[in-house]
Amino acid sequence: MTPERTSPTAAEAVASREDLAHYVEELHRELINGANWENDRLDRFLEALAAWIRASPGYYRNTGRTAPEDATWSFLANALGAATIYE
Repeated sequence: MTPERTSPTAAEAVASREDLAHYVEELHRELINGANWENDRLDRFLEALAAWIRASPGYYRNTGRTAPEDATWSFLANALGAATIYE
């Protein structure tokens, strides 16, 4: 598993339901292949997911972009990927 497949850049490329399904499959592959995630248990992952979604305007501001008002496929992919490490 290469990190490029679940990077923020890969998340930004998610534009459809099928893209998102593929991105989630890559996250799953990464985890079962021994990736070092900060939040590798479901309870911690879901807690981080909720926290990242709430704090996401800061992520977008820090990367020089405007946070989406409505969720997009790429927003959800970013949230899922961020939840693997967000504290």
